[in-house]
Amino acid sequence: MPTERELQIAPIVPESVMHNTKALSNLQTLTASIFGAAAGILGLESYSGFLFYFVFTILTTVLFYTIRVAPTSLKAGHSVFDTSRYFRTQYEFWTGGLFNGLAGYILTWTLFYGLVRA
Repeated sequence: MPTERELQIAPIVPESVMHNTKALSNLQTLTASIFGAAAGILGLESYSGFLFYFVFTILTTVLFYTIRVAPTSLKAGHSVFDTSRYFRTQYEFWTGGLFNGLAGYILTWTLFYGLVRA
């Protein structure tokens, strides 16, 4: 837990953390629908479709980290993969989107699979 002095030097504003979390959630929901459409058009079925989702969701999170979080976080002296400057927990950042976008992914996956294969 940060000390009072650390909070004075580098304050973390709760509204900003909530905004960052919402922006990441919106990105993951949007990409889940896009990945669902891609999986349906490609005709993926069963485990290959779920593997497609998990691989590309993790890839999206890693790209978001390398483009938006890492440059400023590393300059501030935080360790690699530390997201505490912008998000509440590392778990929330790295795995939060895996299950939040799953329903949208399955919905668009089955929709586009049915449209293309029917």
